[in-house]
Amino acid sequence: MKLRDDWKFRRLVHQTTDDAILDGLSAGGVTAYIGFDPTAPSLHLGNLMQICTLRRLQSAGNRPIALAGGGTGLIGDPSFKAVERPLLTREQIETNLVGIRAQLERFLDFSPSAGSTQALLLNNADWLTTISLTDFLRDVGKHFTVNQMIAKDTVRSRLDRDDVGLSFTEFSYMLLQAYDFLRLNLDYDCTLQLGGSDQWGNITVGAELVRKSAGHAAYGVTTPLLLRGDGTKFGKSEGGNEHVWLDATMTSQFALHQFLLNADDVMVPSLLRFFTFLDHDTIRELDEATKTVPQERRAQRAAANAIVSMVHGEEAAQKAERAGDALFGESIAELDEATLLQIVADAPSSTCSRSELNDGVDVAQLLVRCDLAASLSEARRFLAQGGVYVNNVRVDGAEPLDATRALHDRYFVLRRGRRQMHLVVVK
Repeated sequence: MKLRDDWKFRRLVHQTTDDAILDGLSAGGVTAYIGFDPTAPSLHLGNLMQICTLRRLQSAGNRPIALAGGGTGLIGDPSFKAVERPLLTREQIETNLVGIRAQLERFLDFSPSAGSTQALLLNNADWLTTISLTDFLRDVGKHFTVNQMIAKDTVRSRLDRDDVGLSFTEFSYMLLQAYDFLRLNLDYDCTLQLGGSDQWGNITVGAELVRKSAGHAAYGVTTPLLLRGDGTKFGKSEGGNEHVWLDATMTSQFALHQFLLNADDVMVPSLLRFFTFLDHDTIRELDEATKTVPQERRAQRAAANAIVSMVHGEEAAQKAERAGDALFGESIAELDEATLLQIVADAPSSTCSRSELNDGVDVAQLLVRCDLAASLSEARRFLAQGGVYVNNVRVDGAEPLDATRALHDRYFVLRRGRRQMHLVVVK
């Protein structure tokens, strides 16, 4: 199937400067780039859509360039940001770039054996930190008026706010990104820049600079943003404050799997299309399953397995799925200690002395101590109703807890009902 047809099915195209570029991508031989900000030592789930876009391009016979923003990262993209980003030091950016490089190499083929489609990983610090200010103003700034720049949505959204405003540093960002496109065009024959729809203003400025300065054809394509019901970008954790990272030390494989498994039904069709390489028929079947048997969450599970496999490997995905199944099942006793602690990481915890455990711990009293019941009488009622579990085994409280029932000789997962969970650690 041609790339244009695949992208149409996946609804990947939001805007283009010229629709003909999609035919060019389908034919192969186009060099295209996407920029990645080194604002953290890891890329996040929001970046994964663009990584997948580069992978699709390479599979269709094009050459992808992943551009790490070592230079633009010193400034910070103001696009649709409520306030100015904190400025990072060169040392922080270099540290972040190391992690980002390693991650990108898992998704794209950077080996010479890829031939004309060999992916490139470049750093815009190589040219942005070496060009003189006067040369930049003469060669880049002269092509754009302030009137043009303040008309861009990314700038105007901040200028309309008296409480924040826009610093000259941030105002210059779109010109720096435009210069990236020019350099990549001149040095690598790159004719296409891609990004999320929030990058449209920056991308069109870059394409215009290439045409004006080099006289070459240049194009831009944006992909849609995947937003949750509350308007936050998909790829941030609950509350929208923390990213879901691709580095397992920052977001565990289990946490990533659970985040995807809990995606809203309305988001799943886009999630399957944007973030996976599942074939069209499979995606259609999962769409239908979401409509007819939503309680089974087949589409969410397929997306979670596919994405975690792509990011961390198939074995990690299988392990994360088993851990998720164990969260409310007796197989929790079969989990290794590290996985067990992952699945209860968000649960409150408390301690119990080993000497106390040797004497036997009354379950009703433990429920009160763990704030799972307001009083002993309420705790006993919960037990009588069959709503209390220890290590996912229903208990009636008739027998006290002892060391023989502890997971890994030191953990009890105490649960009331479906969701109220507490980890008791034996000290």
